[in-house]
Amino acid sequence: MNGVAYHLDPLRGLDGLSVAAQEIPRPGPDQVVIQVLAASINRRDLMLMDGVYPLPATPGIIPLSDGVGEVIAVGENVTRAALGDRITASYFVRWIDGPQRPAMAAEQYGANFDGMLATYAVVEQDSVVHVPAHLTDAEAATLTCAGVVAWAALTKPVPVAPGETVLTVGSGAVALFAVQHAKMLGARVFSITSSPGKADGLRKLGADEVIVSTETPDWDRAVQDLTGGLGVEHVVDAVGLPTLSKSVRSGGYNTQITMIGAARTPVPESVADVFGTQYVAIRRIAVGSRTDFEAMNRTITEHRMRPLIDRVFPLDQAVQAYRYFRDDNPFGKVVVTMP
Repeated sequence: MNGVAYHLDPLRGLDGLSVAAQEIPRPGPDQVVIQVLAASINRRDLMLMDGVYPLPATPGIIPLSDGVGEVIAVGENVTRAALGDRITASYFVRWIDGPQRPAMAAEQYGANFDGMLATYAVVEQDSVVHVPAHLTDAEAATLTCAGVVAWAALTKPVPVAPGETVLTVGSGAVALFAVQHAKMLGARVFSITSSPGKADGLRKLGADEVIVSTETPDWDRAVQDLTGGLGVEHVVDAVGLPTLSKSVRSGGYNTQITMIGAARTPVPESVADVFGTQYVAIRRIAVGSRTDFEAMNRTITEHRMRPLIDRVFPLDQAVQAYRYFRDDNPFGKVVVTMP
């Protein structure tokens, strides 16, 4: 049965997203073919569309790194998947474990390897990941990017320990996953959002304290007050440089701060503007390895955690799904399901 695939012509916005007929691919010796069941959109996918992502999109690429499908064909060397398995792929095609190298970062699904916005997708064996059995297809399709980056932020280089404090900044998908992961790890969670309407949603996800930045501009002081002046021990800042100085001032002694995202944002005027007198460690990460993904899935399975989905679109409304993601400030993941 033939299907359809969307293709991206970057720098043309939504006009650059077109659909064409797709034949069932044949796997190479180390490849797996899946019939895609669902896929989801990340902010990175808009950046690829707009030409502002660090790795340019190959013209005509099938977009989206996040998706899940059923294995329908395997190459002769494949041992990591079997017919009928429900699998996804890691964000980076060949980053299995250990430190990330530039060559690993340069191979990504939905950027220069065909992604998941199609009836069928081809996955390299090195990136095969089995998804938690209790998740629906739509839920399982949300994990690859935002889920894994939030997990890596909280588990590397020093994992969050039970009873420690975690601050999440933002209310996009990464921040939402960070709240859920931090609670699974046993942390007390403080969340910052600029949207009063999202505060209750963050509490329902598990945040112990939610501060609305538009109502409390000096939210760093509020965090210090709530922690008795000790500051938090871990920060996942999913906004970036605009909030970094306040994230630093929300911390305590030897706080670990992780910045998320690849946005090009002006750098503060000086190092002193960011650090002040704080003793903190600041790092920036890009998603995670296949091993990180598999560790996250084991914990999700143990805790029966479910990702938050804002809205689901059918495949023939993929353009509308992109538009909704860009314009409507969703609270949770935007998913595309296949017929």
